[in-house]
Amino acid sequence: MGAPTLVGDTIFLRALEPEDIDMLYDIENREEYWELSGTQAPYGRHLLQEYIANAYKDLYEAKQLRFVICLRETQRVLGLVDLFDFSPRHFRAGVGILIIEAEDRRHGYALETLEILKAYAFKQLDLHQLYANILEENTASQRLFEKVGFVLVGIKKDWRRLQGSYKNELLYQLINIHVH
Repeated sequence: MGAPTLVGDTIFLRALEPEDIDMLYDIENREEYWELSGTQAPYGRHLLQEYIANAYKDLYEAKQLRFVICLRETQRVLGLVDLFDFSPRHFRAGVGILIIEAEDRRHGYALETLEILKAYAFKQLDLHQLYANILEENTASQRLFEKVGFVLVGIKKDWRRLQGSYKNELLYQLINIHVH
């Protein structure tokens, strides 16, 4: 029997728990992250509590799956990683990742998280492909996804309107060549 699927050398991924409400409330209501998620208004605690209560639903039912990224040594929460927009017909899903605090970035946690998520998506979920939408000026995320094997396949011109101007969004794709 191999190593646990959602555990890496320095981090592990776990399901959302009711005690994550404060962390989720903080993240979903930080305006600095709204452009990443397409959010335009704050979320209330009640709505987020319902979201957590329904987080047990599997990918086929919810069409999304969110994991909490934790440091193995201390179990401290580092961020979130999502599979979203799941298509059971085409066996693909989008990927989004957030390392919450700036001081936790550039330590390899996001890279390890994406490697774990990629293995889980391809081995456990039998997905054919993953994709990521990244703003053109977000070169750090571009490098991160490229390190995991994602390939730039397109540019969506003027795709997102942010703070009164239009931004290009890059489409990255990773195809599982081992699916039969």
